[in-house]
Amino acid sequence: MCGRYGRRADKQRIAEWMQAHDMNVFDDSYFAPSFNVAPQSMQPVVRLDDETGQRELTIMRWGLVPFWSKDGKAGFSTINARAETIASSPVYREAMKKRRCLVPADWFYEWQKIDAKTKQPYGIGLSDRKPFAFAGLWERWKDKVSGQALETYTIVTTDPNELMEPIHNRMPVILHERDYERWLTPGDPARSPVDLLRPYESEYMTAWKVGPDVGNVRNNRPELVEPVT
Repeated sequence: MCGRYGRRADKQRIAEWMQAHDMNVFDDSYFAPSFNVAPQSMQPVVRLDDETGQRELTIMRWGLVPFWSKDGKAGFSTINARAETIASSPVYREAMKKRRCLVPADWFYEWQKIDAKTKQPYGIGLSDRKPFAFAGLWERWKDKVSGQALETYTIVTTDPNELMEPIHNRMPVILHERDYERWLTPGDPARSPVDLLRPYESEYMTAWKVGPDVGNVRNNRPELVEPVT
């Protein structure tokens, strides 16, 4: 599972790193660094422009709403998509074919169960502390009454690697930069890039204990990701 993550990179940093153009339709405040990204919040993602085929940086809400949803309220149960079932799931299969995206992050949080009443939160990221991208899927839902469109995304999860296994039984799919283009490009549905949906190499990752304040979505400050003893 991936229910919370963090991002230091702002709009300019993401655009340069991902080689994506900015749509210039969102206020810069949406791209501000966030140290406790929570479901249902509006966050930066990178996808391919429908017309030009170039990478574009845009803002979407975390929690995918399928295009066929009647009320647009599926977001809370769809923050994550299991890699094992996205090709067949009615919720995700069309997005997997045509609407894949990159979700910029610097780390993610996970809670290790200590006992029936205690969970220890961890921050998890790359050993070199560089930003990375989750494999994501996105959808565009349109309200039939108002005509208003809503774009949402989900983060794909897979089995844990050796680092994550003692902490949790799932982890988000982190893509290598060399695989960004292949993940984004729709291509032939019969040759879907499901082989990319695997655990990231544990030797290139690190995990550290963080304080309990990260559990409150209202908290969003740099100190949340600092290691604690």
